[in-house]
Order: sequence, then C-alpha cells, then structure tokens
Amino acid sequence: MDYYTLVLGSIFALSFLYTLAKLCSRGNKKLPPGPSPWPIIGNLHLLGAKPHISLANLAKIYGPIMSLKLGQITTVVISSSTIAKQVLKHQDQVFSGRFVPDALQAHNHCKFSVAWLPVCPQWRTLRRILNTNIFSSNRLDANQHLRSQKVKELIAYCTKCSQEGAALDVGQAAFKTNLNFLSNILFSKDLADPFSDSKDLFSAGTDTTTSTLEWAMAETLRQPRIMKKAQAELAKITGKGKRIEETDISRLSYLQCIIKETLRMHPPVPFLLPRRVEQDVELCDYIIPKGSQVLVNVWAIGRDSTFWEDPLVFKPERFWSSDLDMRGKDFELIPFGVGRRICPGLPLALRMVPVILGSLLNSFNWKLEADIGPNELDMEEKFGFTLAKALPLRVIPSPL
Repeated sequence: MDYYTLVLGSIFALSFLYTLAKLCSRGNKKLPPGPSPWPIIGNLHLLGAKPHISLANLAKIYGPIMSLKLGQITTVVISSSTIAKQVLKHQDQVFSGRFVPDALQAHNHCKFSVAWLPVCPQWRTLRRILNTNIFSSNRLDANQHLRSQKVKELIAYCTKCSQEGAALDVGQAAFKTNLNFLSNILFSKDLADPFSDSKDLFSAGTDTTTSTLEWAMAETLRQPRIMKKAQAELAKITGKGKRIEETDISRLSYLQCIIKETLRMHPPVPFLLPRRVEQDVELCDYIIPKGSQVLVNVWAIGRDSTFWEDPLVFKPERFWSSDLDMRGKDFELIPFGVGRRICPGLPLALRMVPVILGSLLNSFNWKLEADIGPNELDMEEKFGFTLAKALPLRVIPSPL
C-alpha cells in the first residue's frame, strides 16, 4: 500500500510542477513564444540528434523568434534573416556576449580564445593580431606561396591514388591541407603527413573549411551536369588539368556559385557560436532576460522558402546573376556570421576553398567508391561543432 501511495504522490508532484511551469511561462507575456517546458529538463527532449532541424521545425509553429528552456537555461532561437539582422547588426553590441559551454571552461581554455572571450580589451588585442598579422590582405598575399605548395601536395596525393586506383577520403585530405598551411604559418612545419592517415588540431581553422569542401564535392558528384559545367569553366579560364591560382578566383563565376550554394545548404556552424545577453534586452517587442543564450539558426535561414526558391534543391545557378554576399552584408547568407563577431578567418576561407575545390575538379575526373551511383550517395548530416557528413566522402580520382 505504501508503494502505491508513493507512486501516486510522485505523479501528483510532477503534474503539479509541470502545471506550475506552464503557468509561469504563460505569465511572462514578454518572453518570445515557445513550447512549454517540462520540469527540470525544460525542452531538451525536443532537440534530438539534429537540433538545427528540430529547432527549424519548431520555428514553423512558434515563429522566427522563439524561446525554450534547455535545462535551466533560457534560450532564444532566431530563424529568419530579418530578425538576425536586428540581432547581429542593429543590436550587435548588446548581443555580442558569449555563452560558453561547460566543456570549453575546462582548464580555462575559453579565457584565451578570441572565439569565446567576451568583448573586452584582451579580445580586441587578439582580434587585432589576427586581422593584422594573419588574415590581412597583405599577409595573405605574402604567404600565398605556402598555400600553393600545400595544394600542390594535395594534387600529388590525388595523383598517387589515381595511379593505384585507390579511394581517398575527401574530408581527411582537405583537413591535412588546411592544417599544414596553418601550421606552416605559425610553426614553419607540417603537422600532418599528407601521405599518411594521421589527423581534430586547430579545429576552428580547419574543420569548417574541411566540411565545406566535402559537402561541395558531394553535391557536385550527385549532379554530373554541375561537375561538367564547372570543369568546362575551369578549362576555359585556367587551362585543362592545371592547378587553380588565387588570381583566377574572381574569373571563376560558376565555381563561386557552387561554393555559395554549398554554404547556403550546409553552413559549417549551423547556429554560429552561441551568444549571451548580460542584461535584459528588448527585441521585436519581446524581452530577452539577462543571462539568456541566443542561437541564430543559419541552417534554417539558408532554407527559408519565403526567400529561396526550391530551397532543398542544390542549384548553383540561383547565384548566377545575384550579388548576394557572404561577408555579412546580406543576412540571407551568413555562414561566417556578421558584425564584430564575424569569423576572423573569412578572408582565408574565401581564398582556400575555391582554390582547393577548383584544383580538384580541374585535375581529375571523379567517381564514388564501390561503384556507388550519384543518386545513391548518402547525404546524412552529423551534428557537432561543425555540420559534417555522417559518412565520409570517399572517391576515386582518374586522369582527365
């Protein structure tokens, strides 16, 4: 009898707490709308393995600005370019704080990272160093020969695979190329052997570029007409079989369209990095409470059918006559963020991605491992720090 009394009492207590939480959430009329939280866990049960998709679906119910409880953390999710512009441009200063995950607070790593530091004198110093000494146009021009050498080594590795009829892991090969370029800038040496299977360092500078290149190759392989069109442009502009130089990029319009379309459908960091408000903030007639986490779902913005025609179709031609920019001017396409928190490595990415992708497409023909057909290619996503392919892309190069 005592056992049943305990069970009934527990059910009653949980029901009471749930009702109370629901009433409290309704009572705060200024908080953006959102699903009612459960006791203790809040809305964590709604996220699933792919929170960028789950939150995009919830936004269809609750609107482009909504609030949830992730555990005890009030989280506001932005899913439209209009509100993203309000947050990241017009109110950038009050939304420029950082919400640092517990995992990054171990050993105080977040206190020495430009990505996670709050806007403060130390952050400004680090940002100035990056902008002046690593990612400025003059610096990038000065070390262009290093990037060219690393791309040359990548093509040599692909040639070796072609001669042996072996498949290569596109993501891993791109990772090593980017890693070795960054390590040569900082330490004047390679940290990865391009001909071995060694590989997680400098994730902010390598994983995002790696992800973009892997998705771009995957989408291009799925539609042979896109690959043929890109190869025709490359042959015309640079010459068939040649590596791409950075001076060629501005003339390779279709290649740039492929990269923009890749970043629209597969942004490397689907929520950018989480922001935090340090005081109550008014946004679109709502109040965002102090200490709230703010997520901008750029994955959802890039697939917003109110702006993009056929948003689920990979169609580089949509950018053919468009001046839509990725540098933070147009909020419908903001894979690198905007404002004071824009990715400092943007200038490097805009050089590396087209040079590597163009060189791969212009140097070889490609087919999927194990004679997999283009329509059979698995395009499932794996959510993490970057939005990677669930299954690595393995392809076999052959001479043009």
